[in-house]
Amino acid sequence: MPTNLSEQFLLDPDVVFLNHGSFGACPRPVFEDYQRWQLQLERQPVAFLDSRRGLAKNLHAMRDAMASEFGAPADNIAAVVNATTGLNIAIQSIPLKPGDEILTTDHEYNALEKTWAYVTRKTGAKIVHVDVPLPLTSAQQFHDAIAAGFNERTKVLFLSHITSPTALLFPVESLIAEARQRGVFSVIDGAHSPGHTPIDLRAMDPDFYSGNCHKWLMSPKGSAFLYVRPGLETMIDPLVISHGWTVDNKEAGVRGPFGNSPFVDEVEMQGTRDPAAWLAIPAAIEFRRLHDWATVQAECRRLAQETAARLRELTGLPALSAPEFSAPQMVAMPIPACDTAWLKEALLERYNIEIPVFEWKHHHIVRLSCQGYNSRAQMDTLIGALTELLSLGKAARRA
Repeated sequence: MPTNLSEQFLLDPDVVFLNHGSFGACPRPVFEDYQRWQLQLERQPVAFLDSRRGLAKNLHAMRDAMASEFGAPADNIAAVVNATTGLNIAIQSIPLKPGDEILTTDHEYNALEKTWAYVTRKTGAKIVHVDVPLPLTSAQQFHDAIAAGFNERTKVLFLSHITSPTALLFPVESLIAEARQRGVFSVIDGAHSPGHTPIDLRAMDPDFYSGNCHKWLMSPKGSAFLYVRPGLETMIDPLVISHGWTVDNKEAGVRGPFGNSPFVDEVEMQGTRDPAAWLAIPAAIEFRRLHDWATVQAECRRLAQETAARLRELTGLPALSAPEFSAPQMVAMPIPACDTAWLKEALLERYNIEIPVFEWKHHHIVRLSCQGYNSRAQMDTLIGALTELLSLGKAARRA
């Protein structure tokens, strides 16, 4: 891994930052581009935010960059502030009625579980959770476990592409295809995927997909996208009705009031907001190109898997999946039962290590993220800290 990459980031050098997966970290050149856009906005807010005087063109360039990066038609990908917002737009646009079922897994993100609880309470639909067998060792194993939950009442398939609590890379493609054959809407939570694993939305062909750009693509906070499969755009109802909405634009072939597809205008043009985070997405894509990010990612994956293997030797606990089903740069590492809140605090206070530690179902987990600014020496610090603290934690429980 290039030894100077940490200098490209704004992270506190006194912190061993092993938690890129939660909120990302923006490289210095990308953050400078973000501030450049913000300065333009503050110098002449009217000109900057007037679509006829440049905003529409700037947003179009941003959308073209995302469309190229993620394999989507530009008219079918819209900027949102985060994946939770994008997924809420999609989820709350799907017509559901009493008795309909949403098929999902036991690995989903808590905020979206709350979204589904809200929607099912309003509609009378029902959530059906499938327990994914662990360890996850084959795509067929995953497909068969989820597919067994389909029935004539299934209306929606909701899956994470990369899971938050368990850092698993779900092989979702075959299930998206099966959902299509059954007339079931597929909604994919891609919060951790952009910039982390290759995304080709045309090939994957989900009905709805939302991903964060501020995590692994490393754009500023507040940058994400919602993709809607061609032909489904008229289904979408924005969460906020504002300048981009007009009822007549739901007709096929009619452009929105700002010259984009009605879907894009309705989602993006929602009153006064700072679009600078969106407009810096092309700079994030360019930063990755300039720094040969495929090579950086390969080294990060090696470092993550090597560290997980070292911890397994320490604990004797099995991995949650085969390596190919672990997120490329993120791994959920099981640890012995302990007070996870205490361990997280102790890692930070005693070793300046910032890393998530939590309990998920019957597993106690340390979730490691490896990014281009991390090093083998930092992994040594983590392993040494866990070796000492887990032993101290056992002594504390016996006392």
